Amino acid sequence: MPGINYEDFLDLDYEPRDSELVCTFAVDPASDMDMTDAAGRVASESSNGTWAELQAEGSITDLSATACAIDDGRITVAYPDALFEDGNMAQVLSCIAGNIMGMKAVERIRLLDCDWPEPLATTFPGPQFGTSVREEIFDAGDRPITATVPKPKVGLSTDQHAQIGYEAWTGGLDLLKDDENLTDQDFNPFADRLTESLAQRDRAEDETGEKKSYLVNVTADTRRMLERVDMVAEHGGEYVMVDVVTCGWSAVQRVRERCDEHGLAIHAHRAMHAAFDRIPDHGVSMRVLAQVSRLCGADQLHTGTADLGKLENEDTAGINEWLYTDLHGLNDVLPVASGGLHPGLVPELIDRVGTNVCVQAGGGVHGHPDGTHAGAKALRAAVDAAAAGEDIEAKADEVPELATAIEKWGTETPR
Repeated sequence: MPGINYEDFLDLDYEPRDSELVCTFAVDPASDMDMTDAAGRVASESSNGTWAELQAEGSITDLSATACAIDDGRITVAYPDALFEDGNMAQVLSCIAGNIMGMKAVERIRLLDCDWPEPLATTFPGPQFGTSVREEIFDAGDRPITATVPKPKVGLSTDQHAQIGYEAWTGGLDLLKDDENLTDQDFNPFADRLTESLAQRDRAEDETGEKKSYLVNVTADTRRMLERVDMVAEHGGEYVMVDVVTCGWSAVQRVRERCDEHGLAIHAHRAMHAAFDRIPDHGVSMRVLAQVSRLCGADQLHTGTADLGKLENEDTAGINEWLYTDLHGLNDVLPVASGGLHPGLVPELIDRVGTNVCVQAGGGVHGHPDGTHAGAKALRAAVDAAAAGEDIEAKADEVPELATAIEKWGTETPR
C-alpha cells in the first residue's frame, strides 16, 4: 500500500459501524508525540499498519482500524469485523492488546473497555449457566450463594481437605473451593481429593437437606484439563474451577466446549490478573478481562470486594453491572466477592454489590476461634441477615458463632 502513514488511521469524524469492535484506551504519549500521533500509531499497529512505506498493489484500507475519538487522555479505536477470526479470542487479543502494549510511541497504554458487536460476540459461546446457578443448582432464593477455600491453601492432606469441606458444608455454606495453586500435588492428589470431597459433599447433603457442591481446580495443560473435566462429570460434580488467566483463553474455550457436553458450570479464578490490571495507567483493565471471561464461557468470576477485602479492586460494582447486562443474548455471569472477607464485612459488601453474587471467605471462616464449622455458621448467618435486610448485631444475638466472629474481627478490613 504505497504512501501509507499514520494519519491514514486517524479520522475524528468517523462514526463506528454497529459491526465494529470499539475499544477505549488510556494513553500517555511518548515525549516526542502528541495524542493524535499516538492515536494513529495505536490504530495502525493493532490492525494492518507498519512503520515502513509499502509497495503493495491495490487497497487493504478496509481492514484498517480507525482512531475516531480523542478525549482527556483517552482514545477510541474502531476495528472492522473482517479483521477478526470468528471465535478466536487469542487472535482478537493479539490485535487489541498485543504489540501496542510495548510501542515506543507511548509511555503507557491501557485497554480500558470494549464494546463488543454482535457479529463477533456471538461467535463465542458465553456462559452455559451464569447467574442461574443460584437457582438451578442451589435453590438459594434471594440470598447470595456462599463458598470457602480450605486454609492453608496448599499443604493439607486429602483427608484434611475433605473434612474441612464437610465442616463448611454442614455449617451452612454452599461451595467448597480449591485455591488457585492446588491442582495435583503428591500431598493432595487430584483424583483422591475429588472423590473424597464429593463423598463428604453427599454426606453433608444428607444431613442438611441442602444442595452442596465443590469447585475442584482442573487447571493444567489443555489435554489434562479436559481429562479432569471428564472425571468430575463421571463422579457427579456440578462444577469445575479454572485459573483462566494463567492457563490461557484458548484452553478456557476448549474447557467450555467439554463442560457443555457434561452440563458442568465453570468457576473462573482470576489469578495473575493483577499482572495486567494493577498498574492503573498500563496494561488491560479487569473490566476487559471480565468481558473476555464471559465471552469464553465462565459462569462465575472473581471480581473483587468493592474495596472491602485484602486485595486491590478496580470498579467492582461497574464490572458486576456489565456482567449482568444483555450481551446479544449471551448468558450473564455470577460475580464472586472474595479476598479477605469475614462476617462483619458482609452487610457493607451486600449494600455495595447486591445479592446476586457469590460471597467467598477463607480465613474469615477457618480463622474463627471455634473452628471451620462455627466459622461457616457465622458467615451463613451474616449473609442471610444482610440479604433479608436484618441488622447483623441482632442476628448475632440469635447465632452465637456470629457474635464470636464479630467480637474477633469487628468490621475491620484485613491487609
